[in-house]
Amino acid sequence: MDNLNVTEIADELSISRSYLYKIIKDRNIEIEKTKVGRYIWNTRVVNEIREALGIYKHRNMEKAEDIEQKYLNDLINKYQLKMLSINNRRYLGNKYSLRAFIRDTVDNNCNNINIVVDIFSGTGAVADIFKDKMIITNDLLYSNYISNYAWFAPVGYSKRKIIDYIIEFNRIRTSENNYMRTNFADTFFSADDCSKIGYIRESIGIERIKNKINFKEFAILVTSLLYGMDRIANTVGHYDAYRKNAKFDKELVIPLLLPDDKLNENNKCYNRDANVLIEEIECDLLYLDPPYNSRQYSDVYHLLENVASWEKPPVFGIARKMDRQHIKSDYCTMNATGAFEDLIKKSKARYILLSYNNMGDKGDERSNAKIGDDEILRILNDKGKVTIFEKQYKSYSAGKSDIIGNTERLFLCETYDGIKRKINIACPFNYTGGKYKLLPQIKPLLPSAGCFLDLFAGGCNVGINSDATKIIFNDINDKIIGLLNYFKNTDTKLVLEKIDKIVKSYGLSRTDIYGYEYYRCNSSRGLAGYNKDKFLRLRKDYNNKLKKGINDWIMLYVLIVFSFNNQIRFNLRGEFNLPVGKRDFNSSMRNKLTLFCDALKMRNIRFQVKDFRKVDLSILPSDTFIYCDPPYLIATATYNESGLWTEKDEKDLLGFLDKASQEGFKFALSNVLSSKNMEDNILKSWVLENNYNINRLSKSYSNSNYQRKNRDSYSDEVLITNY
Repeated sequence: MDNLNVTEIADELSISRSYLYKIIKDRNIEIEKTKVGRYIWNTRVVNEIREALGIYKHRNMEKAEDIEQKYLNDLINKYQLKMLSINNRRYLGNKYSLRAFIRDTVDNNCNNINIVVDIFSGTGAVADIFKDKMIITNDLLYSNYISNYAWFAPVGYSKRKIIDYIIEFNRIRTSENNYMRTNFADTFFSADDCSKIGYIRESIGIERIKNKINFKEFAILVTSLLYGMDRIANTVGHYDAYRKNAKFDKELVIPLLLPDDKLNENNKCYNRDANVLIEEIECDLLYLDPPYNSRQYSDVYHLLENVASWEKPPVFGIARKMDRQHIKSDYCTMNATGAFEDLIKKSKARYILLSYNNMGDKGDERSNAKIGDDEILRILNDKGKVTIFEKQYKSYSAGKSDIIGNTERLFLCETYDGIKRKINIACPFNYTGGKYKLLPQIKPLLPSAGCFLDLFAGGCNVGINSDATKIIFNDINDKIIGLLNYFKNTDTKLVLEKIDKIVKSYGLSRTDIYGYEYYRCNSSRGLAGYNKDKFLRLRKDYNNKLKKGINDWIMLYVLIVFSFNNQIRFNLRGEFNLPVGKRDFNSSMRNKLTLFCDALKMRNIRFQVKDFRKVDLSILPSDTFIYCDPPYLIATATYNESGLWTEKDEKDLLGFLDKASQEGFKFALSNVLSSKNMEDNILKSWVLENNYNINRLSKSYSNSNYQRKNRDSYSDEVLITNY
């Protein structure tokens, strides 16, 4: 965006020139001027103005949110809506009263916990205490999955819409003869309450089918119904049986659930078999609270499961149960020990925390624990170092709740292997200056850290291969960050399907299917001749979309793949301008993209577009490691062809790192001290003045820059550290 005038800048930002100058003055944005006093516009300045615009919008949004919240509070008070908490549901084995014990055990004995998996999550009571982390929940029961989705899924929802639905549901009076009334009248609920439950559940499903509510809102409304049902159910806390001749004197009131809307953006919720899911995930802390005994949760919560899934199956027996074979757990059978051992062996976690009480033979036969202590210790000791923590606990056991000496134990296993990544993951596009080939030299020099800040992310080669489970990828290039964010948040299979669709629609080559001979080409000569016209048409269409404000991330990626050297470059007017290249989306690129996308989805990753000067050190976790791979002052690459990295930028970055060091952060800076007979004297002086460490790296540049005449000229590649 360099060399544009003020009118073009104002148009680009959709603001007036006068407002543009006001922002510059109010925010004290530094802009270099020509000798005649005219502003010299560049990417840094425009990004600072964009950030300032975001601040102003944020303030206006805060005012609007305050007004909206007052309106919602008035509605809640007017209709006396009952607010719902996660512990407002009766559930066997619920750990709500042990939450402080569990969290304290983790905080006092585990380091760098960023990703927590609660793989037998139940109602989510334990996951709820780790909301400051990335949470992955899972449960075999759909009724629990839908509740966990309501509480923890990082999806937006309308509070006003939810409140309006709850008000409407609580007004309903009906005696219609629906599925619930026909099958459950005067058992767990009165006949009229059954009619109301059926009517509400059917209505929620219809609203979802009509797309009047998103899945998060659907989950919230279904969960609210389940909690309302459980509050008045004619049971002793489960649905194995109901009390005969009961007096139905409690009215069904649907409570109001307004989940936290400031959740970790990487949270995930699953409805899977734990022993299958465990092969697909990795984490810092794997929390396990499996069923202890022979009481199948699908038996005791069949009615809530029936209403949640709403498939309206036939029911049978006194308790009116549907077929539940598909949701039976091995952990309630004689296969429990084998299932547990399989789960532990396949797990990829630094810590495993197992919650299991000592009911070995203290209750009735159904209540006795299925896995003995000796087996638990044998299995966990094979995985890592085990420590046991105990707390007195009053347990439910078929009416015998006063069992003497009952304790809840936490088995903490610090695993020997941790999270072992067998291979380095490569960026799926060729970002100039990328450090993939240097990873074997760089990684051993990096310290262990809970959070990894990649300040100039580029292709993310270093950050994605770090051992940290929380990663912040920052870059000033919004196109790069947008593309990476798209890869993370889009199903990998769908990404591949869309790529194939664009390749087919433009008639580009597919050597992974047909080989080079089909296109009358060979590997050395490449595919440029065949793909050129098709590529230029794709490039034109992409740039036209950009002019309309449309970022088509798949089109951008296909352009990168088929462009010269698989690189990314935009001209001063923001248009993609690389020529066609020799390669296509071959098998190697497909595999590289798949591995990269899957790696992004595994981690607690946040993307941000900021000038490094705007990164706030005060909000970073104390265990953050800062890695910098900025443009090199004495080198010219695609990202720095117009001299966009100046001596001022260099000095500002070094000052930023000094400040980070003073505040206790460890950092590593990739750079070159000399290149092509030039020396970076600013960098050399800074290293000497601060007594930082220089780690020299060995790298051949024979294939890194097609413009270099002397391809073997020496470049002093280094990693500078403050540790």
